[in-house]
Amino acid sequence: MNPLLSSLQPYPFERLKQLFGSVVPSADHPAISLGIGEPRHATPEFIKQALTSGLNGLASYPTTIGDAALREAFTDWLERRYALDLNPATQVLPVNGSREALFAFAQTVVDGSKPGATVVCPNPFYQIYEGAALLAGAEVVYAPSDPARNFAVDWDSVPDEVWARTQLLYVCSPGNPTGAVMPLDEWRKLFELSDRHGFVIASDECYSEIYFRAEPPLGGLEAAAKLGRGDFKNLVAFTSLSKRSNVPGLRSGFVAGDATLIKAFLLYRTYHGSAMAPAVQVASHAAWGDEAHVEENRAFYRMKFEQVLPVLQPALDVQLPDAAFYLWARIPEHVAGGSDTVFARMLLAQYNVTVLPGSYLAREAVPGDPTSSPGYGRVRMALVAGLPECLEAAHRIVAFTKQFPE
Repeated sequence: MNPLLSSLQPYPFERLKQLFGSVVPSADHPAISLGIGEPRHATPEFIKQALTSGLNGLASYPTTIGDAALREAFTDWLERRYALDLNPATQVLPVNGSREALFAFAQTVVDGSKPGATVVCPNPFYQIYEGAALLAGAEVVYAPSDPARNFAVDWDSVPDEVWARTQLLYVCSPGNPTGAVMPLDEWRKLFELSDRHGFVIASDECYSEIYFRAEPPLGGLEAAAKLGRGDFKNLVAFTSLSKRSNVPGLRSGFVAGDATLIKAFLLYRTYHGSAMAPAVQVASHAAWGDEAHVEENRAFYRMKFEQVLPVLQPALDVQLPDAAFYLWARIPEHVAGGSDTVFARMLLAQYNVTVLPGSYLAREAVPGDPTSSPGYGRVRMALVAGLPECLEAAHRIVAFTKQFPE
């Protein structure tokens, strides 16, 4: 067995299953889950029709690089969304969802045989970054974040000697679980660090199309172009249809950026056997070409946040995020002792609502001290269900907190 497998921590939802193992959910309330970030809005009919129209392609092996028409759909979307001009032959690749690509990319760019090989990621973070880095043979360094600034990452706290051995940096904007969007000055800082130390930046942007501000979130490639980095040196962006188009089961997305990195990633993927199925390519082409369903989806999320937040705010410290479909709420210290795991267990037992403990999405700054985790005392709530369910869950959470005297 690969000895590096032993370095992996249980995935958050496996930990959640263990946490709830002895809990008997309240039979007085139907189950409502806000725990998993799985879009549950209806998949647009035109995408389903496109998928079935591509079934004749099942008789052929797909190419890893994907059909030219699909790659052009990627670059057309990048031009409409970010005013970018990328080469569809050399600067984009189809992937089977951003998750598999984020994992595979580390195996392409990290040289785990190099002493001190390091991957940096935010804290809290999406756990795929950590697993990808460890299985590539690298050490993981968790850059701390500032709760007072919506968990903006404190990149200045990472020592120069760490940056000097860093090979890959994962960033997530809009962020999971916080929903924070990185501004241009933050990108400028990261590009300067990358130029100085030579590391690659993997920009996870799978939540880019669900946002609540007037301006859409700034993308990594867009930031590079604004800063005169049109060659996207050492930068690859990852995006997906799952959240944008409500097709998590399609497993479809694409990567874009530095042509040299894309070429190496294509080589890896050719051997990895990760070509996108022909019918999925047809459906993906259709999805990337339409914005009406995306605008409708975004409006639905906005409506849910507008109605759910006022219900929750008297009970929890929670604010409207910049983007994404999560609420990153702080538990008052008098509620469940301020513990995110105790809160989640008791809420399920008494009101049959599932939330994800924040500590499952972060690592302790001081090993052995759970309160040193930036996720301690917080829960992530995914507003992916319909509006009635989300509102009902919010009212149950408020009722749950009222049993604890201040």
